[in-house]
Amino acid sequence: MTDRPAAASRVARLWLLFGAIAIVVVIVDQASKAWIQSSFALVASGAPSGSPGAPTPVLGDFVRIARSENDGGIFGLLGASAPLLGIASLGVIAVIVWVQARQGVHSVLLTIALALLLGGAVGNLLDRLRYGHVVDWVDTGIGKARFYTFNAADSAISIAVVVLLAIGLLGPRLGRHADAAPNPSGADSQLPNGGHP
Repeated sequence: MTDRPAAASRVARLWLLFGAIAIVVVIVDQASKAWIQSSFALVASGAPSGSPGAPTPVLGDFVRIARSENDGGIFGLLGASAPLLGIASLGVIAVIVWVQARQGVHSVLLTIALALLLGGAVGNLLDRLRYGHVVDWVDTGIGKARFYTFNAADSAISIAVVVLLAIGLLGPRLGRHADAAPNPSGADSQLPNGGHP
């Protein structure tokens, strides 16, 4: 017979984990952006190293702080479309919560991925609502070969995508089926001969 109180408790714990991770991502993202905005000037194109507006080295030239304003999508994609992306973000957030309610409550790994996605989406949405753009500040690369400038919310989204891809490709080996909710009827899976050994 199914232990319904135990199953309900497990679902509640996964919702708590989902909310906690998302909140931590939003706090880290918004706190880091507030610090960047109060401590660093916008990067000026062509500014010589060491001058105001030049990127600030963290790990030499490989990792730098380069405050910028992105009115497009993640990693600067989709161009100047902050209002449209803000509206789309609301739809994405609704879908994330819906998927968590349908599937995430059966898998710790999926819950973590969805929570990272939610936190990242909310973090960047808050920027769009407040400023009309997203604050990006992490600049990585070698010499003139640079990656798109990003932020903590973008990092959370990227990690979530990698985890979701891993779940899709390696689901059974990652324990997706082992995490499945118990059969609500309490009966064992039926055998081909009608369930009798």
